[in-house]
Amino acid sequence: MGIMGDILDVTANGGNSGVIVSAISRKANLSHYSVLDKCEKLVEAGLVESIKNDRNRIFLITEKGLQFFQEFKKFQGLVENMNLRY
Repeated sequence: MGIMGDILDVTANGGNSGVIVSAISRKANLSHYSVLDKCEKLVEAGLVESIKNDRNRIFLITEKGLQFFQEFKKFQGLVENMNLRY
C-alpha cells in the first residue's frame, strides 16, 4: 500500500500533464519494471489512467484516484499517530 501511495502521490503532483515512468521511478525509488507493474494495477483499479504518445507512456491520476489518495493520506496519518506499521 505504501508503494501504491507513493505512485499516486507522484501522479497527483504531475497535474494535468501527467508523469512518465522514469519520473515515477526516480521519485518513488522503484525500478522501471516495478513501476510499470504497479501502475498497471492502478490502471485496472481505475485510479490511474495510461496514455501513450509517440515517445513515452504518461500516467495521470483519475478523480477516483485523487479521492482514494486523500483517504489513504488520512489513514496513513492515523496509523502514524498510533505508532503502528503498515
